[in-house]
Amino acid sequence: MQFSNPFDNPQGQFYILRNELQQYSLWPHHCALPEGWTVECSPQSLEACNAWLAANWSTLTPAHYAS
Repeated sequence: MQFSNPFDNPQGQFYILRNELQQYSLWPHHCALPEGWTVECSPQSLEACNAWLAANWSTLTPAHYAS
């Protein structure tokens, strides 16, 4: 099945990105990285990314508000 939106592909490989506020995002590995984000983890399956996020990201509050 072809996906028009790369974020919807359950078989895709995704980076976990982090911004300066310590917020995370999944990003398709074949798309250009957005400015202001750095790669936290190498490309992995959507399931593996979600497991990593569940274990490592406990709040949606940006870091500068959490202190």
